[in-house]
Amino acid sequence: MKIAVTKESLLEGLQRTQNVVSSRPTLPILTNVLLEADENGLRLTTTDLEVGIRCRVEAKVEKPGTTTLPARKLVSIVREMPNAEILIETDSKNAATIRCGASFFKILGLPKEEFPVFPAIEKGNELNLKQSELRDGLRKTSYAISTDEARFVLNGILFSLQENKLTLVATDGRRLALFDSDLEFPKSSERDFILPTKAVTELQRLLAEEGGMVIASSENLVSFDLGGTVLVSKLVEGNYPNYRQVIPGAAKERVTLEREAFLNCVRRVSLLSTDKTSSVRLNFTKNNLDITATTPEVGEAKESMAINYRGKDISIAFNPEFLMDPLRNLSNEEVYLELIDEMSPGVLKIQTPFLYVIMPMRVSA
Repeated sequence: MKIAVTKESLLEGLQRTQNVVSSRPTLPILTNVLLEADENGLRLTTTDLEVGIRCRVEAKVEKPGTTTLPARKLVSIVREMPNAEILIETDSKNAATIRCGASFFKILGLPKEEFPVFPAIEKGNELNLKQSELRDGLRKTSYAISTDEARFVLNGILFSLQENKLTLVATDGRRLALFDSDLEFPKSSERDFILPTKAVTELQRLLAEEGGMVIASSENLVSFDLGGTVLVSKLVEGNYPNYRQVIPGAAKERVTLEREAFLNCVRRVSLLSTDKTSSVRLNFTKNNLDITATTPEVGEAKESMAINYRGKDISIAFNPEFLMDPLRNLSNEEVYLELIDEMSPGVLKIQTPFLYVIMPMRVSA
């Protein structure tokens, strides 16, 4: 293999793929990136056997070929190169020489035959979607993914494709985030699948504000083709719990809150909450909201907000981090908090199809 490629193009391609590479791989080859040079340029592939990313890079190919090189070492080398054309050449033993200006490196690779085959999904179940739409949905839900490995079906986001609607759901049992998007697709494409956390994280890095994408899925795999970059992931096995049953019914009170002001108040008050008593109390009275936190060994904090509220007095406590997560990831100026009573879950909504259910905390007044 012998190619010439710009530093900018190669570095961008490596950065798009390198995060999949595990620091503690089960096989030595999984620390490497697969380089394939052909008449179409250079193709880079990485995988950890659960998630794989492939992207294409513009390059002048003098001699086609393939090899695998240590991914993180290659990124470090390319990053330090001068901003000029990089020449890469490999021999029959997968030793690669890398030249750029006065710089010279030689690194040892492994044969491509050891590299896992990049999975392919049969065509037929493709869905077209705007990248910005999925990016928005993942931002509004991914923070609620469970980190409890014992509840493995919650270690990801549910993609529910039903009745011309894509629904994204994430929950850890104490809060739930749900995002809906209208999407036209045939009845035969209806299905549910759970995308694991690592794939969600990588997908969020790759998605752009513009451009389309194609989602294709099989029984245990899903691929996201972003045009030039493809992410393929195994799916979480198992059935996602019935998330609809945890969404409360009709609310008795609905409060309109200025999102950023509310977030700032909760953040300041939460400075006085500790891990043991991680809660802030919201006290709603006529046209006023008091946000308080009390920790016997530390002290207490209180913030007041003027609000438009004429309902009954309600006092309810929430975990401050759980309360702030959606506020950080929404961009709306106003949010709506719906309440039933002090012991029922609260529901945070905006004007577009999104809701966030948060369980109250039982603490002494």
